Amino acid sequence: MITKAEVLKTADNARIELSDQEAELFTQQLKATLQLAQKLQEINTDGVQPTINTVYMQNILREDIVEPSLPREEALSNAPDPQDGFFRVPKIMD
Repeated sequence: MITKAEVLKTADNARIELSDQEAELFTQQLKATLQLAQKLQEINTDGVQPTINTVYMQNILREDIVEPSLPREEALSNAPDPQDGFFRVPKIMD
């Protein structure tokens, strides 16, 4: 599986300083995780369709229908500071 030396080397590559206790703890945790992953590999998945989501989802799109829009004057009627037919907003970037 994985050794304490491999954990320490990985930590060193990631520029993470580990104490001996932490290295031992992470070694045991990684071993347990890898053993679980190995158990999952043993499961027979023949005939099982690959899935991305656990719940079947489908986009429901409506037909794109062109309809008359709001007149510009009415759209700008509540704007605090319209200018030349556009919404004028405060500058947020230099």
